[in-house]
Amino acid sequence: MNKSDFFYELPQELIAQEPLKERDLSRLMTLSRSTGETGHRQFRELPDLLNPGDCLVLNDSRVLPARLYGFREKTGGHIEFVLLNKREDDVWEVLLKPGRIARPGTRFVFGEGLLRAEILEVIEGGNRLARFEYEGNFYELLEKIGEMPLPHYIRRRLGDDEKDRYQTVYAKEPGSAAAPTAGLHFTPELLERIRQKGVDIAFVTLHVGLGTFRPVKVEDITQHVMHTEHYELSPQTAETINRAKRRGGRVIAVGTTSCRTLETAARPDGSVVPAEGWTGIFIYPGYRFKLIDALITNFHLPESTLIMLVSAFAGREHVLDAYGEAIRERYRFYSFGDAMFIY
Repeated sequence: MNKSDFFYELPQELIAQEPLKERDLSRLMTLSRSTGETGHRQFRELPDLLNPGDCLVLNDSRVLPARLYGFREKTGGHIEFVLLNKREDDVWEVLLKPGRIARPGTRFVFGEGLLRAEILEVIEGGNRLARFEYEGNFYELLEKIGEMPLPHYIRRRLGDDEKDRYQTVYAKEPGSAAAPTAGLHFTPELLERIRQKGVDIAFVTLHVGLGTFRPVKVEDITQHVMHTEHYELSPQTAETINRAKRRGGRVIAVGTTSCRTLETAARPDGSVVPAEGWTGIFIYPGYRFKLIDALITNFHLPESTLIMLVSAFAGREHVLDAYGEAIRERYRFYSFGDAMFIY
C-alpha cells in the first residue's frame, strides 16, 4: 500500500487556526464502518450516540509548555529547544535549532538562569540528549518560562487567555509535546452527562511526541518506521474495560493515541492487561483490531500515519469519501478542528 493512497486536497482556509469559544460546539461527523453512511451533529450531542454499558477511554497526558527560548552560555547565541521525551531523571531528548551550535558539552541558559542545560550527545535523527539543572520543581519552571509547541500548521501563538485550550480538561500526567486533540472537545459538563447515561470513563496515558507530525517519507508505507511513545494502562483501567467487554458494551477510544495504547496492551482474545512501556505500533489498512469498537478522532493530515490508522479502522474508501464530504460541508480540520465518531 502506497503513501499516495492516503492523499486528499484540503483548502488552506479549512485548517482551524484557533479554538472555538466553547469546546463542545465543534461539529461531529458520524461514520458507519459497515456502510460508509455519514451524519452531522454537534459534539455536545455525543451522549446520544453512546449506550449504557459502553466504556469511553481517554488519554490523560498533559501537554508540557515544551518550547524553550534561551542562549548559549559562552557566546550568547540564541537557541530554541523543544522537549520530546524524558529519558531519565533530568535527561530529555530535545529537538533544537540551530542544531549546529549544540555539540556535546555545550551549555545553554533559559529563563534568566532559572533553567540550564548541557548537551550530552547527538542521537539518531539529529536530536540531542540534554541534562537540565534547576532548583525547585522542573514542571513548575516549564509552566513559568515555556511555551506550548503548537503544530506547524497553526500560524499564530495562543494568547494568555487561550493557553488552556491546547489542553484537555482532564489532562493530568505531564509529558506530551502535542495534545491528544480528539479530547479537546470535552467539557466537565459533557463528561458528567456521559457518566449519567451509564457509560464508564477510563483513562490511559500516552505521552504524545512531535513524531506524530513527522511525515511519511517512503512511498511503500510498510517501510515506514514509527516513532515510539511512552504509555501506561493501569490495573483499574484494565478492569473497567474488561468489565465493559464482558457485559457487551463497546470500548470507544478517544483519539488515535488512546487507540494505539489500547491495541498495544490488548490480548488476542479482546481483553486488555495492565501495561507500561514504549509503543511504536503502526496501524494501517490490513491491521486486525483486537479491542476497540468505535473511535472518536479529529480530521488528519493527508498521507499521515494518523489517517492511515483511521483508514485501517473504517476503510480507506469510506474515510476518504467522508473527508471529501467534510470539505464540501466546510468542516474545520486538524488540531483545533471538528471531530468524527466512527462506529
